[in-house]
Amino acid sequence: MEISKWYGRFEAVADYLRSPLLLVLRVYWGWQFAQTGWGKLMNLERTAEFFGGLGIPLPKVNAFMAGGVECVGGALLVIGLASRLVSVPLAGTMVVAYVTADNEALRAIFNEPEKFTSAAPFMFLLVAVMVLAFGPGAFSLDRVLINKTETK
Repeated sequence: MEISKWYGRFEAVADYLRSPLLLVLRVYWGWQFAQTGWGKLMNLERTAEFFGGLGIPLPKVNAFMAGGVECVGGALLVIGLASRLVSVPLAGTMVVAYVTADNEALRAIFNEPEKFTSAAPFMFLLVAVMVLAFGPGAFSLDRVLINKTETK
C-alpha cells in the first residue's frame, strides 16, 4: 500500500511537467518550422528548383504550399492556436519530406534506425505527432479559448 501511495504522488508531480514540456517543444519547434517555411517562401525559385529535382510535381506550387504550411503552422504552434489541427498538415509535410528528400533514411527505418532518426524531418515530425496526440498543454491560446467557452 505504501508503494502505491508513493507512486501516486510521483505521478501527480510528473503530471505537472506535461504542460511546461509541451510549451517548450511547441515554442522551439514551432519557431523552427516557421523559420524553415519562411526560408522556403523567401527563396521560392530555389526551393521550387530543388523540389523539381526531387521529382515533385508542380514544384513551384508545392514549394509555396510547403513553405506556407511550415511558416503559418509553425507560428500557430508557437502561440498554441489550433495546435492539434495544424499539426496534421505539418506532419504530412514532414512525411512528404521523408518520402522525397530523405527516402534513403525512410527505407532504413528498421535496419538502420539511427539513419532515420538523424534525418532532418525526424524531430519536426515527432513534435507534430506529439502535439497531435497530447494537445498543446495548458500554456496555449487553445486552452484559454476552451476555458472561455466552457465558462459561458
